[in-house]
Amino acid sequence: MSTVASSTRLEELGRSVLLHRDPTRVVVSVCNGPSCAASGAGQVIAAFRRELKRAGLADAVDVKGTCCHGFCARGPLVVVHPERTFYRQVTEKDVPEIVDTTLAGKGVVDRLLYIDPATGEKIVHEYDVPFYKRQLRILSGNNELIDPVKIEDYIALGGYSATAAVLDGMTPQQVIDELKRAGLRGRGGAGFPTWRKWQACHDEPGPQKYVICNADEGDPGAFMDRTLLEGNPHSIIEGMLIGGYAVGAREGYLYVRNEYPLALQHAAIAVRQAEELGLLGEHVLGSDYSFRLHLIRGGGAFVCGESTALVASIEGRPGEPRAKHVHLAENGLWDRPTVLNNVKTWANVPIIMGRGAGWYSQIGTETSKGTMIFSLVGKIVNTGLVEVPMGITLREMVYDIGGGIPNGRRFKAVQTGGPSGGVIPEEYLDVPVDYEQLSRLGSMMGSGGMIVMDEDTCMVDIAKYFLSFCKFESCGKCTACREGIKRMLQMLTDISEGRGREGDLERLETLANVVADASLCGLGQSAPNPVLTTLRYFRSEYEAHIREKRCPAGACRALISYEIVADKCNGCGVCRRECPEGAIGGERRVAHVIDADKCIKCGACYQACRFDAVRIGGRDHVHASCS
Repeated sequence: MSTVASSTRLEELGRSVLLHRDPTRVVVSVCNGPSCAASGAGQVIAAFRRELKRAGLADAVDVKGTCCHGFCARGPLVVVHPERTFYRQVTEKDVPEIVDTTLAGKGVVDRLLYIDPATGEKIVHEYDVPFYKRQLRILSGNNELIDPVKIEDYIALGGYSATAAVLDGMTPQQVIDELKRAGLRGRGGAGFPTWRKWQACHDEPGPQKYVICNADEGDPGAFMDRTLLEGNPHSIIEGMLIGGYAVGAREGYLYVRNEYPLALQHAAIAVRQAEELGLLGEHVLGSDYSFRLHLIRGGGAFVCGESTALVASIEGRPGEPRAKHVHLAENGLWDRPTVLNNVKTWANVPIIMGRGAGWYSQIGTETSKGTMIFSLVGKIVNTGLVEVPMGITLREMVYDIGGGIPNGRRFKAVQTGGPSGGVIPEEYLDVPVDYEQLSRLGSMMGSGGMIVMDEDTCMVDIAKYFLSFCKFESCGKCTACREGIKRMLQMLTDISEGRGREGDLERLETLANVVADASLCGLGQSAPNPVLTTLRYFRSEYEAHIREKRCPAGACRALISYEIVADKCNGCGVCRRECPEGAIGGERRVAHVIDADKCIKCGACYQACRFDAVRIGGRDHVHASCS
């Protein structure tokens, strides 16, 4: 494709791409994101191309390797357009049947359809699958339509048309005003109004300004930003292009953590393609505006998600935060005015400019507009990437989209906001998900991590896990964070191992509040949240660890024991064979016995028993080990 030197030429290019694409043409979209790729999606794509050639359909059907469609629990996923026939867990061996049936116009392959567990109904179309039905995928929906290494796919869907409209007919201030009317808030953490950052940078004098995309996603269980960057990198590039114009920046930096090789690869290709077409570089679309974008590999430090630490990393210095009073809009990259936003924030910008603030502001709640992408993981049936309107309830997220808790277990809590967030119990399942509501509960939106927990999850252990993460990721610059987190972790470890004492909980709360108040950056300020919320909602569980020396969830190894219930054991010997220490004895068809002195409490016997004969001592609840 030749250089696009004007908005008119961009429109012509878009029409040309569409002219060569029959809207009724069959397209097989295969999710080849990391999760599906690990399950053999690459072989599925190759098999489709091979089988279509065999069946004489290679010229009639397109095969598109795309990135994450969201429903990771059921991958590899295949969607046949334009009908959007949905197949799950497709293997290379299934492809000939799909080609000879669906692609030959002879119907669907029943055994590959999704079965609604609530009704037993087989669902043919993607939009009828409960996981997708309650979503509004304005950011992530294009992932299954775009080959991320082909810029023409993005242009065919109207890509860069928002940039053309902005450069042709809007002043920088008008762009910021439109963003203000839309009500977009930052998707990376605290939800600061995006337009205020932009306005502050716009108002700063000086010829050199910068825009930065924070793609240094590091929360445990989070993969929202990675998925957008892998599947639709041009949406982020276009957002940064518009943002640069609005604030007066002619240079941008896309900061991606090095552990995301596919995201880095696709982003690099996208930047190169945009440069070749004249959508980046000198005189974008023939205008007076020029913008260059640099791709930076992050070293993988969680603290570099903090804005000033990220800036330090780009400058080649250690990723350590600066004092709280430093504002990037005034003293950012190389001490110049800078705007730094999250991947999802930038991806929203071309949508708002293309569809209008009026349309966008109708989505969500009064104070939290638009959609939010969550990574829904943990003890839940349907793990994956979920994009929903702000204001949806946690119950809808967990049960209607997530499919509930597997194996008949009971829901206990959900943790939002990653290591910086808090744990929310069952009584607040009907609370709408927005910035203010989550903050009132002691949690936060964060960048969109959502971890579901069942009755077997110990809240002391959860708090210990997230503190351990924060201790490892702390840069160590300030005493409150460096020493305070370490001491809180020591106290939690003592409690989980039976060394807790009366007064520990009060000391733990006091220290948590000191760390939150005295830490230099967001990592230390929010690290106590999992501790404070678990103490707030599950204090009795802490007290059982301290006063009764037991773990009600049966998770803390030092406070539990395993025993065999004689009248339930049929002497099958499975537990004996699975025990790595030879701690179980007994004759065949005779009730077995566990030697407590040899038992290392690994739980292998509990997991192996199909007759509910192995019991965990000290636990509050009892359920079948095989369920």
